[in-house]
Amino acid sequence: MNDISIKNKMQKLKLSGMMDLYDHRLEQAMNEKWSYSIFLDMLLTDALEKRNHRQFSLRLAKSRLDVTKTLETFDFKRKDLMVSVPLIRELSTCGFMEKKQNLFLFGKSGLGKSHLAQAIGLQACRQGHGVIFQCAQDLMNTIYAGIGDGTRNKRLQQVIKTPLLIIDDFGLQELTEEQQRDLYRIIAERYEKRSIILTTNRAIEEWSGIFSNALVGSAAVDRLVHRGVEVFLDGPSHRLVEYKKGCKSKL
Repeated sequence: MNDISIKNKMQKLKLSGMMDLYDHRLEQAMNEKWSYSIFLDMLLTDALEKRNHRQFSLRLAKSRLDVTKTLETFDFKRKDLMVSVPLIRELSTCGFMEKKQNLFLFGKSGLGKSHLAQAIGLQACRQGHGVIFQCAQDLMNTIYAGIGDGTRNKRLQQVIKTPLLIIDDFGLQELTEEQQRDLYRIIAERYEKRSIILTTNRAIEEWSGIFSNALVGSAAVDRLVHRGVEVFLDGPSHRLVEYKKGCKSKL
């Protein structure tokens, strides 16, 4: 059997990762005198790695995460920033997802809440989990936009069923009655099934005020905070710090 016939079969089986490196692996096998089992194992490993990379790229594209917002690019050494680094490192293992816990990142604007939330989201992506990252207003607007083409419920179900949902700037802007109902449904149907990460500058005691119906607000918050994990950030806004540095450099 010639190499062309083998590659044709790989192509029909959609083993592009194996096919792309076939010649290279064959040359290695001959030079290093690999056994048949080692040669096959290397080809299968190539195929799996390419498939995993392709699936990761798809998850990343759907997530809306900023790939530059990683744990490595977050400045944990800032002397004016107060945050529990060990807790962040622990959360980045995504063990909270197995426990169906929610994470809440509290702090004023400019401290890096969104950065850390996305960094944890990227770790979840790398581990094979689907992720959605959007600010609260954009998320609800995206769902509501489905009314026009009849995809509203499909969009809502996608948000509900995605393993990790990251809602940025939770409670920052007012929601319509319709959006409030969608938000409650998301919270209620994800409860004890899938994790949510929230970034917010509002205290938990204020969250129920997001809903015009006090009973609905109380029920939503009750589900959100059950077994929730709190992360607090404190210090001056890094954007303000950078602005002041820039001003000084121009003097």
